[in-house]
Amino acid sequence: MSTTSQWIDIAGPDGSFQAYLAVPHVGKGPAIVLLQEIFGVNEHIRAVADQYAADGYVVLVPDLFWRAGAHIELGYDEAGWKRAVELMQATDNPQADADIAATVAVLRARPEVTTGKLASIGYCFGGRLSYQAAAAGVVDVAIAYYGGGIQNKLDLAEQIKVPLLMHFGGQDSHIPPEAVQQIAVRFEDRQEVEIHVYPGAEHGFNCTHRDSYQQRAAAQAHGNSLIFLAENM
Repeated sequence: MSTTSQWIDIAGPDGSFQAYLAVPHVGKGPAIVLLQEIFGVNEHIRAVADQYAADGYVVLVPDLFWRAGAHIELGYDEAGWKRAVELMQATDNPQADADIAATVAVLRARPEVTTGKLASIGYCFGGRLSYQAAAAGVVDVAIAYYGGGIQNKLDLAEQIKVPLLMHFGGQDSHIPPEAVQQIAVRFEDRQEVEIHVYPGAEHGFNCTHRDSYQQRAAAQAHGNSLIFLAENM
């Protein structure tokens, strides 16, 4: 299935920024707001958006680093990591949450969107933001891939009233097993929350541009995500 894509403008509370829009070949579908890693809306994240569009979803990816510069796009080498960490540390959480809310509002109003429900899917930094969007009630379904720092925001768990799926690598050097266990214990009595841990998978296992890419875990996680979306949207 082919897709079409373009950058569109979003009017946020602090100013205008852009977001990458990917639309299925049929021109319509359910809605996903996709949330970036710390490397910006780079080639990998755009490819993930295109992949979900090929799966039949209308996908919008906000440029959350726009205050530091439009369309920042980093690689996964040492220089890219250094700059990515700087950008993440300089990003104000409430501002990012507000940008995501503005993006959600724009996507819900798009003529291509066919259902009332909207999902967020985030990776790394974006995984935590997807979790926060669920807690804020901004989205109807949330998915978080290796969301760094979720274990430090378990005070938000009670606020989450929507289906939530979290993916973690069993060998994640950035998110220790103890952190995943903390999260699992906090949500163990919540039937609408699923947690999948992929044995042997490192942080960033879904990213084909990184040495940590693991094809099996990426395929399983994508399949689990599509099933979760189909069941809850």
